[in-house]
Amino acid sequence: MYDVAVIGAGIIGTFITRELSKFDLKTIMIDKETDIANGTTKANSAIVHAGYDAKPNTLKGKLNAKGNAMYGDICEELDVHFKRIGSFVIATNEEEMESVKALYERGCKNNIPDMKILSQEEVREMEPNLNEDIIGALYAPTAGIVSPWELAVALAENAADNGAKIQLETEVISIDKNEDGYVIHTNNGEIKAKYIFNCAGVYADKINEMVGSKTFTIHPRRGQYNILDKSVGEIVNHVIFQAPTKLGKGVLVAPTVHGNLLIGPDAEDIDDKENTATTSERIEFIREKSRKTTNKVPFNTTITSFAGLRAVPSTGDFIIEESKEAKGFINVAGIESPGLSAAPAIAEYAVDILKGIIGELKEKEGFNPRRRPVIRFMELSDEEKAEIIKKDPRYGRIICRCENITEGEIVDAIHRNAGGRTVDGIKRRVRPGMGRCQGGFCGPRVMEILARELKMDIKDVVKDSKASYILTEETKQNNQKVVEENIEADKVS
Repeated sequence: MYDVAVIGAGIIGTFITRELSKFDLKTIMIDKETDIANGTTKANSAIVHAGYDAKPNTLKGKLNAKGNAMYGDICEELDVHFKRIGSFVIATNEEEMESVKALYERGCKNNIPDMKILSQEEVREMEPNLNEDIIGALYAPTAGIVSPWELAVALAENAADNGAKIQLETEVISIDKNEDGYVIHTNNGEIKAKYIFNCAGVYADKINEMVGSKTFTIHPRRGQYNILDKSVGEIVNHVIFQAPTKLGKGVLVAPTVHGNLLIGPDAEDIDDKENTATTSERIEFIREKSRKTTNKVPFNTTITSFAGLRAVPSTGDFIIEESKEAKGFINVAGIESPGLSAAPAIAEYAVDILKGIIGELKEKEGFNPRRRPVIRFMELSDEEKAEIIKKDPRYGRIICRCENITEGEIVDAIHRNAGGRTVDGIKRRVRPGMGRCQGGFCGPRVMEILARELKMDIKDVVKDSKASYILTEETKQNNQKVVEENIEADKVS
């Protein structure tokens, strides 16, 4: 029996699992997907918000600023890209300027440091590519950008390094309560645990209802994005938000932590918790809305579009509490924006609830907060590149030309704890396929490496989910089969 089971391997589940791995607890994290961070975590704005937008005296308001302050140390420990580049909320008229000032006042109540109201001249000096009709902005220097899936993978890896078990492709079917705790029935057998953290994202309401009545609902809200080439990644230097109005919050324009440009999202309430399709109408909508911020975005440099789902709770705030109907079952649900920003603080808050149930936890001797550093070949000096190739020639073989990703990096990403097992899993860990050609050149080579290293048939290598097969059979074999069938048909005729 496990002490704790964490359901969900997104940014919240991985942060909580890593937090639990600091203590003498037998912990397992499960997820129905084929990889870490395959839900909301892989498709969002990737912004670490400063915290001025959240309403004071809410969990969002309390945990956003605290989580933001924790990011620098955590990302340094886990060797994850993070940049504290600051954010603007721009105004183009006096009504919007009032909204900007209201956000400033709210930020002061939330104790957000170093905020400033910028004049038109100050805005133009810091962001010369913004439109000239912008009359002012709120500047929050503590805002940052991160790679959410990279962080979630690093958290899972570090948790596994410290003894936590990770079990993917494990879908929860039902949960039974007994005198010892819980029995989680899955497509992969039974898992017994004394305590459960429900971090199931858009499905958190369904998991909660397996142990009690319907106390909250989670509604999926779809947001669509454009990613543009690195050649235009410096059009803006900060995260640029539009001032909220009666018509909504607008869309953001921001650099990504890897040097691309991000545009989006829109907000579309849908019923299907699996619908992450993009539509031409909504992509055109976000492009048109972004022109309010800057008209200098060359959309012909777009390299991909994507959509993600936000877990919108019926309560209007994060739900982080023990179920009133099931002792030891802790919901961590409705973690919409600023959930990514608040995630490290959410993990501490949630584990404190567990401590309140069972008493103080014994810290694990030898807990190591640092994961083994990642070799990023393109970021090395020429001397460092030569040295690493001398030690391991696989780092001298470029697999992805767009991002300069080597075979050595891909092999390393496969064999780490919580390593990649799919083409997209490798893409999210070390970026082959993230560039201009979107895997057109490197995709087949990544498949070959996965098949070789995992000792599997290349036809069993999938893009992401089990259903996303890529190959069915060898072309030459197929052609030979057709020839043989034609010969037989000729004989018959």
